[in-house]
Amino acid sequence: MAVVAITGAGRGIGLELTRQHAGQGDKVYAFLRDPDAAKTLNDIAAKHDGRIIPIMMDVGVDASVKQAAAQVNDKIDILYNVAGNVGPFAPELEESDWTAWNDVLNILLMAPLRVLQALLPKMDAGSKVMNFSSQLAASWWPYGGFYAYGAAKAGLNRMMRSVAIDLKDREIIVGLIHPGYVQTDMGGPGADITPEESAQGVRAVADAWTLEETGEFKRWNGEAHPL
Repeated sequence: MAVVAITGAGRGIGLELTRQHAGQGDKVYAFLRDPDAAKTLNDIAAKHDGRIIPIMMDVGVDASVKQAAAQVNDKIDILYNVAGNVGPFAPELEESDWTAWNDVLNILLMAPLRVLQALLPKMDAGSKVMNFSSQLAASWWPYGGFYAYGAAKAGLNRMMRSVAIDLKDREIIVGLIHPGYVQTDMGGPGADITPEESAQGVRAVADAWTLEETGEFKRWNGEAHPL
């Protein structure tokens, strides 16, 4: 049995990762902003004999993250930084919503480090930190728009590559994963793959990730993702 922590566990890929890990017998700390309103998560938790522990966490608020982390009573084998915020998607050539930018940078760039810092005392050699990035972070991405989202995900890649270097002596593995173009609130119903397919791939990739690969960027199917 592994112990898994997942942010953004109330919907989309985070919810599906929670379902699949609990289904294979793992213990899951499911972090989300409003556990009481998360009917689907609570229904899944009721079927798994206490293996899913929903905990309130607003990843954008330092005090909330620390309070949630204090409720973790186990060594964490895998942390999935999933929680996201898409922000403005149209080109912002004439004007930008800087409040929205701040929200995106807080959730996508600062929050994964904030969560890692709070949970790092619960990790040791062999623990893994899997950060959800995006193909929009890649330098070859051929489309416009998504200024804040793309910038934040590119920053996440650079930051977590540095974190991987700094944690390597502790043998804590850091990965960056593009989960695919997924049928979620962001991807829409016409996206390429389902949350179930994405989560299955992400779990397999995370399980196989080695210390020698720490800091790398991969697709949900295990292929190397160019930066």
